[in-house]
Amino acid sequence: MGNSTMTDILKLLASIIVCQLAGFIGSLFTTPAISTWYVTLDKLPFTPPNWVFAPAWVTLYTLMAISLFLVWRKGLNSSKVKLAMSVFAIQLVLNALWSAMFFGLRSPMAGLVTINILWIAILVTIVLFLKVSRIAGFLLIPYILWVSFATILNFSIVLLSS
Repeated sequence: MGNSTMTDILKLLASIIVCQLAGFIGSLFTTPAISTWYVTLDKLPFTPPNWVFAPAWVTLYTLMAISLFLVWRKGLNSSKVKLAMSVFAIQLVLNALWSAMFFGLRSPMAGLVTINILWIAILVTIVLFLKVSRIAGFLLIPYILWVSFATILNFSIVLLSS
């Protein structure tokens, strides 16, 4: 196994760990609230059942990790790569922050503000990733679609609870 192959494997593993860690951090806020507070909220009829969210997010974090890896392997000596990875890091923090706002603080309004900023950060990440690796950018499309759907659900909870 060559040095560059080992480096790629380590970058892929680090990407997976970082992305799944963001999901784990978010779950620390989400899990306790699902069966207590969240079930009491008025939601739209097409809100998915609770069991859908964990596999959906694990899949999305895996796609994010592969996307991050594809950009990272282009090399940190590129300013395009550095900028793309920096914005990726911001959106990943915002992703975990949404769980803290919505579920941790039990504040759909704070969640709504956060998820809108997150959506913009994801869009910017996609645009920047596309400039480095088209595949990396395309791998984030399911993520922005899911967050778009989550934004609609979050917005409806705000409306239905006021």
